[in-house]
Amino acid sequence: MKKILVIQNKRIGDVLISSVIAENIKKVFPKSEVTYFVYDYTIGVLENNPFIDRVISVKEKELKKFSKLLQTISKIKKENYDIIFDPYSKFQSRMICLISGAEYRIGFKRIKKKLRLPFYSHPFNYIPSHTMFCGKAIENRIKLVQSVFPIAKPADEPLIYLTEEEKKYHLPNNENLPVIMLGVLGSTPQKSMPYPYVAELIDYVAESYNVKILFNYAPNQKDEALKIYELCKNKAQIDLNIYEDSIRGFIKLMNKCDMLIANEGGSVHIAKALHKPTFTVYSPYIEKEDWSSFEDHIQHESIHLLEEKPDLYTDFTREERKKIEENPSVMYNELTPALIFEKLKPFLAHHLKKAKK
Repeated sequence: MKKILVIQNKRIGDVLISSVIAENIKKVFPKSEVTYFVYDYTIGVLENNPFIDRVISVKEKELKKFSKLLQTISKIKKENYDIIFDPYSKFQSRMICLISGAEYRIGFKRIKKKLRLPFYSHPFNYIPSHTMFCGKAIENRIKLVQSVFPIAKPADEPLIYLTEEEKKYHLPNNENLPVIMLGVLGSTPQKSMPYPYVAELIDYVAESYNVKILFNYAPNQKDEALKIYELCKNKAQIDLNIYEDSIRGFIKLMNKCDMLIANEGGSVHIAKALHKPTFTVYSPYIEKEDWSSFEDHIQHESIHLLEEKPDLYTDFTREERKKIEENPSVMYNELTPALIFEKLKPFLAHHLKKAKK
């Protein structure tokens, strides 16, 4: 039996889309044991996944301590893994691969960069552009498997697996209205839209449709979410009492909602994995091609400033994106509600025909 490890120490969305590695490697080695090594706060998106046998978690700050990294490397080496996939491909995961003793160590490197040490037995270049509908980030992870283990029909859709009990989750909705989940804040301040813009979008939804509006935000963002709530003119349709502060709780709640409108991030990938319509607002520095999975302009629609006002960018290189990320507010202010409405209005009209006021 093959022992396989997938290292994905990153955010929720990254962990979820990396679940396609497990499904695809199980096509090659059906009786293998697949283990995921992730940050503790991301485990929820992997629970009940039939292709994942075991999850090892670690606190993000702990792993960055050199002593903890050495302990982790020692433990993983003792596991005697046969295959390690490293879609994270950073210092910690590369060191784990280097010392693991695994025969197959498969990870990413950038085309123009040479690895200083033999971290991987099979280094794989990131693809320059996507060729699959699932988007570049997912396709990269599929190719990570296929670069060594060819698969005729690879699985390309990350999925969330709910238990029968979780499917019975009760969302109070006596009015029987469509429920719109609003991701009012990004996972970081740099990913978050200007608060007045968010309030204007919420007001439009409330003024135009008979719907119940819920807010999604991280527990430590509550005060900021309340600031947005206070800016809203139409508060009657917003229910702040319906909220879940855990990933699994949000999954159960999102499963009962009708759509998600949010900044690009983990909540969008969760909604897509639950087959819910999504409207995504990309931060000005995010490379849309990486994360625009399954966007058909009907079920899944999005907007990016680069597409609307390309003249604001000199060159969308990695270096320029990093500069924008340091202070994205100037560029974000250019992505006005008027621009967003050009795509949001037809999206809502298509999905909320019966709820129009």
